[in-house]
Amino acid sequence: MTYAIIRTGGKQFRAESGKTIRIPTLPGDAGSKVTFDDVILGSDGDKTHIGAPGLKGAHVTAEIVKHGLDDKIVVFKQKRRKNYAKKQGHRQKFTEVRIKDIAFGKKSGGEK
Repeated sequence: MTYAIIRTGGKQFRAESGKTIRIPTLPGDAGSKVTFDDVILGSDGDKTHIGAPGLKGAHVTAEIVKHGLDDKIVVFKQKRRKNYAKKQGHRQKFTEVRIKDIAFGKKSGGEK
């Protein structure tokens, strides 16, 4: 099973070929291609490639499926005995991408 751990939007995600993942919002229209070059770790089934800090030459190609808003969360702030309470909602924007291809380019010294 081929997979890679990519970093985008300040977070890390596990990418597998054919799977869809929700990541923080990216520019681009639905159907356009996106390439993630910040690959931290990858496995092609028998070998695990570990980057320090990232794998050189590795990239993950994906296609944007849709943009949207996540579920609403409630942010409630209160200070007891001060007559202060504030209720606020928030919906985080996301981009859903379908992973097309995972490539590991040239090998680095951190292989296992």
